[in-house]
Amino acid sequence: MLAYIARRLLYALPILIGVNLVTFALFFVVNTPDDMARMQLGVKRVTPEAIEKWKVERGYDKPLLINAEAGGLASVTNTIFFEKSARMFVGDFGRAEDGRDIAREIGNRMLPSLAIALPTFILGLFVTITFALTLAFFRATAFDFWGVVLCVAMMSISGLFYIIGGQYLISKVWRLVPISGFGAGLEAWRFLILPVLIGVVSGIGSGTRWYRTIFLDEITKDYVRTARAKGLPEALILFRHVLRNGMTPILTQSIVAIPTLFMGALVMESFFGIPGLGSYTIDAINAQDFAVVRSMVFIGAVLYIVALLLTDISYTVADPRIRLQ
Repeated sequence: MLAYIARRLLYALPILIGVNLVTFALFFVVNTPDDMARMQLGVKRVTPEAIEKWKVERGYDKPLLINAEAGGLASVTNTIFFEKSARMFVGDFGRAEDGRDIAREIGNRMLPSLAIALPTFILGLFVTITFALTLAFFRATAFDFWGVVLCVAMMSISGLFYIIGGQYLISKVWRLVPISGFGAGLEAWRFLILPVLIGVVSGIGSGTRWYRTIFLDEITKDYVRTARAKGLPEALILFRHVLRNGMTPILTQSIVAIPTLFMGALVMESFFGIPGLGSYTIDAINAQDFAVVRSMVFIGAVLYIVALLLTDISYTVADPRIRLQ
């Protein structure tokens, strides 16, 4: 097991380097340092001297990847890529274009993102699995038919409808919770109820259909027929045997969702004014702040690789027949 984990971690290094290079290349294909300076200075007729000063102050006056004028190791280290992207491998994310420390901002914004994503993930998983098992229990009945129809209808509705409808009905008409914003300490729960509720409801349709398909496939297996022949109740078969044997694909989907727990929900945080990582990323994209964008992409890649590793390891817990070589 340790050898497998070490091997996967070694595989992750070139992947992270590749993600870094692709993100860097894509950004500078669209924007040159001169374009970034013009946008940040915020004036139409900015002088070349002001542009050059802005680039020097922020380290964008250097070559992108290779510094042909420098000799030896400096030809690689004295570049924009090394100073702005390569340092992330040691946890140095630098500063945003507005001068704020990116690592500190990420640390401050991680808790609001987790405060929304974690309860949404846990409650959503519980609700969808329970509903899917119930539909599988009443399979080929009117309850199962109309349950699937409801799921398809919920899948067909845009997530924006749930957000706007929830804000209008629950916040504006009923005035039960604030329509947007975020509070400090225990006051935050008033601002989190509605986003979490909308996140759970909007995911019921797709999640239930996916898990229902898994459970129906497991029901046709030989071990289920054997359990029925032994006289075990149908509910016990579903909630103990079928659920356990269907955990492998469920774990795959659940653990891979770990990056979204930390990175935040982009649309949800923007609509509800939550100062999390999702809204931080949206603001950075709108401002074309390369420093923040590449940091968030890098963190997302790291979390995704960790999630895939945890997925493979969790398979052996859910199904002892699986052995990692």
